[in-house]
Amino acid sequence: MIIERNTTPFVVFSEDPVLTALQKISANQQRIIFLVNESGMLQGSLSDGDFRRWLIANPAESLETSAIQVANKNVRSYPIDTDAAVLNGEFAQGISHLPLIDEWGHLVAIAMNEQNVLRIGKHEIAEDKPSFIIAEIGNNHQGDVDFAKRLVDLAVASGADAVKFQLRDMEALYRQKGSKSAGEDLGVQYTLDLLSRFSFSVDQMYEVFDHVKQHNMDIMCTSWDAPSVQALVDYGIAGMKIASADLTNHELLRDVASRGLPMMVSTGMSREEEIRESVKLLQNQGASYALLQCQSTYPAPFKDVNLAYMDRLAEIGQCLVGYSGHERGFHVPLAAVARGAKIIEKHFTTDKTLEGNDHTVSLLPDEFKAMVTQIRDIEEAIGTSAPREVSTGELMNRVNLAKSLVATRTIAKGDVVTEADVEVKSPGRGLQPNYLSQLVGRTMAREVEAGSFFYEGDLKDDLVTRRDFTFDRPWGLPVRYHDYKPLIEEANPDFLEFHFSYKDLEIDIDEVFNEKLPMSFTTHLPDLFAGDFLVDLASADKEIWERSIAEVQRTIDITRDLKKYFTLDDDPVMVVTMGGFTKDGHIAPAARAEKYDRIGEALSRLNTQGVRIAAQTLPPYPWLMGGQQFHNLFLDPRDTAEFAEKYDVDLCLDISHTMLAANSLKMPLSEAVDLLAPRTIHLHLVDGVGVDGEGVQVGEGDVDWAALGKQLRELSPTSSFIPEIWQGHINNGEGFFTALDRLEKWL
Repeated sequence: MIIERNTTPFVVFSEDPVLTALQKISANQQRIIFLVNESGMLQGSLSDGDFRRWLIANPAESLETSAIQVANKNVRSYPIDTDAAVLNGEFAQGISHLPLIDEWGHLVAIAMNEQNVLRIGKHEIAEDKPSFIIAEIGNNHQGDVDFAKRLVDLAVASGADAVKFQLRDMEALYRQKGSKSAGEDLGVQYTLDLLSRFSFSVDQMYEVFDHVKQHNMDIMCTSWDAPSVQALVDYGIAGMKIASADLTNHELLRDVASRGLPMMVSTGMSREEEIRESVKLLQNQGASYALLQCQSTYPAPFKDVNLAYMDRLAEIGQCLVGYSGHERGFHVPLAAVARGAKIIEKHFTTDKTLEGNDHTVSLLPDEFKAMVTQIRDIEEAIGTSAPREVSTGELMNRVNLAKSLVATRTIAKGDVVTEADVEVKSPGRGLQPNYLSQLVGRTMAREVEAGSFFYEGDLKDDLVTRRDFTFDRPWGLPVRYHDYKPLIEEANPDFLEFHFSYKDLEIDIDEVFNEKLPMSFTTHLPDLFAGDFLVDLASADKEIWERSIAEVQRTIDITRDLKKYFTLDDDPVMVVTMGGFTKDGHIAPAARAEKYDRIGEALSRLNTQGVRIAAQTLPPYPWLMGGQQFHNLFLDPRDTAEFAEKYDVDLCLDISHTMLAANSLKMPLSEAVDLLAPRTIHLHLVDGVGVDGEGVQVGEGDVDWAALGKQLRELSPTSSFIPEIWQGHINNGEGFFTALDRLEKWL
């Protein structure tokens, strides 16, 4: 249980329209609000269930009806000083929110049946949220306000979610201070000397807090005494930290808990019975809190850190847990996140040799930034316990590395498959070997040549229908030299798009074609060349750049030669992935312009007569050479459009790639299409999921195809397209023809 004293997100006035109440319910995500009169006295409650029941009974009523007419006026409430055991008894009956009132009936707090959520400023800390990372500046500012502000700026740049300071009232806190510490032990004398020189006054602390606010960053502070608690409350601090040294200071715990502020409580220096005692106090106070595993030595030996104790803390506190670290380095916080820490606190400095123990165990800005980056990587890697699926990259590698069921002889249509008709061979383009028992005994609905793959369609009674499709723009099929003939049987595409492999470029085209085909064609630059070479027209490496130009030119020449085997009204389009990829991370946006100019220079070297080059839009995380890499160019629609305009380059708008890029950039796909479609001469139509799920079947990803179709009809009405479904050619072209069937109603 927590007692939320910030009632604003949960309150509307009784005479407010029910629409306002619904908006408040939607915003607080708690499914309930409470109604008060102008004096703040509790009048009733309104849940989403109350609204649904009212709407069913009064379907013609207006949403301008006053909320009190819809509300439950007999809402159960309790005095603010009600014992926690009584409130918990109500929660045991299924109630989730209880309004708490003062002696005059004013709503002053809400008891909530949760302890697994902590709200610090703009951040919600929960099991399903990223960990909350605090840069603990503490007293590392050395008593210098300007230095404190600089540390704040660096913490922001390092990716911290919040900065934390410490506030002490030396008169209230210590029996002796400064020069009057002669009677204290050496350690206390040393501490008092540092604090007397480095502690901020309240006004100085407020000045630094104001600077933090300019960054829109959350602020936390450790309060060491009652005057400091009051000063922080007066400022409007987002959350308070209880230092390990104060875990047993029940008076301070009660004081902070009574303010209704979220609390992070460190557990260093304490025995378990002391932790349990303080947790019971916090629970009785209805405090919103998390417990932090901490080893209060500076630096802490790794053998004493004991991250496993976080599990026990979670059980003791029935709350979120985190880690406040004083060890060397930042690899332990990474492990803490992997073990479930939802809060990470590390000290922050610019110089580890500065005076004071905290500097020794602090992270430098670059170290803190690296820790944040790696924590976010680990959070992505943790994933979920949902049933395992094969990732996009794994699917691609499975095709290359796995095995398939292959015919040992030519099997005629109508033949029954026997075990002797099937063997297991690489690659994994066909039916996986574990389907052997289902395949044997099936009557084939098609002819399978010796050495050919069996597919999932061979296990089905209904084959995909290939037919003529009707579109108001040219449509085609992606093919290779070896498979175009069966794919165009019973379907009449306007053109074929040859997706070259580097081996295809070595084939004599006069041995592939013996007559002119009654259609057009486009081509696609190979994604990979011999020697693991990727074309990169943006490369600063002269050798890579020159070879890239040569490989693109060679593909242009072959495209030009292919024209003699096709009926063409216009020059063929050649789709080019122009480069700008990196292996270890994205480059800064400001660095893209130079690379675009390098591509522009490369394009000026090409002889493109008779061929229309189209730069392909790209995804943020491409699957290249068996793993994930990073694209930087033709990713952001804004600079892609600028490049196309500057160098008069046409575009191939790959919808899957651009959907993934838009997701990564948090940009609506419609906005991206508005920028790109006017320069687009060719389309790859395929769906996408998330930021790296490319090649998904049309209608099974994130794309709104009805809206997209309308945009494309308006902005790029004559652009040709292919359905570029990943592995769409297998199983008799099932993926391609399924996509075409669906696209007919949208294009």
